[in-house]
Amino acid sequence: MKTAVVLFNYGGPDCLESVKPFLFNLFFDRAIIDLPLIPRWLLARKISSKRAPIAREIYDKIGGKSPLLEQTEAQAAALNRLLGPDFKTFIAMRYWHPLTEAAVDQVKRWAPDRIVLLPLYPHYSSASTGTSLNRWKKLAAKAGLSVSTAIVNSYPDDPGLIGAMVDLIRTHQPELNNPRLLFSAHGLPQVLIDKGDPYQRHIELTVKLVVDRLQLGADDWRICYQSRVGNQKWLEPSLDLELQRAADDHRGVLVVPVSFVSEHSETLVELDMEYRHMAEMLGVPGYGRVAAVQCHPQFLDGLVRLIKAA
Repeated sequence: MKTAVVLFNYGGPDCLESVKPFLFNLFFDRAIIDLPLIPRWLLARKISSKRAPIAREIYDKIGGKSPLLEQTEAQAAALNRLLGPDFKTFIAMRYWHPLTEAAVDQVKRWAPDRIVLLPLYPHYSSASTGTSLNRWKKLAAKAGLSVSTAIVNSYPDDPGLIGAMVDLIRTHQPELNNPRLLFSAHGLPQVLIDKGDPYQRHIELTVKLVVDRLQLGADDWRICYQSRVGNQKWLEPSLDLELQRAADDHRGVLVVPVSFVSEHSETLVELDMEYRHMAEMLGVPGYGRVAAVQCHPQFLDGLVRLIKAA
């Protein structure tokens, strides 16, 4: 029985010229800006034009493009090897190539007996998992791709994810003297959480399981949020605030990118450059950063279990 496994992720620009259209696709998504078609198109055009120069500078610092596709391809190739010949992985990016449209076409041509949809977002949010799955369902129906389909909505407590994070943290901990772990997640507007989005609860569950495995004391870790844009209220506390608290407490920090399974601009630029510089300016006595789980064997084993269970 042939099983197609579709991996979902945001995607990222593949060159500096792609930055503006990537941003337009992002802000044109109704899950990001909930407005009718025409005002949403106008606002997405305005925001993408305004933010493109800043974003180009960010991507220029990491080689002129996002590394997300290459890392997702590596995860897909690893899963192909682990799953065996009856499975085949496909990549569906939400905002840049290879887009969901291409993945739907590839899966249909492969003609599987069943499909497993696996977002590479362990923690469910309507702004990530929700929009990716909704896009797939719409395009699959339009293409007449009517195959038995299972969905892995979220996996914040998956043992493979937890084990991989614990292993990576333990690898980095000796680099600093008694660091405070800052579990940094991509932020969301508070209004989404108030409407019932489970993202914050999922983040807290993952962190609790990791903290329990590491047997950390109450003052040895914090959950915080990064990547805020706009003026509306976002999830708190911010990573900025926790760096200030660490400086006040004379504690070094080890930042754990808890919501990211791959490296991209939020880790390679925000965490490795901008927040590191902020920590130095604040006088934080030591700053380290744990790698994303990427192709860690325990994480991949966990994904295989989730796929087969689905």
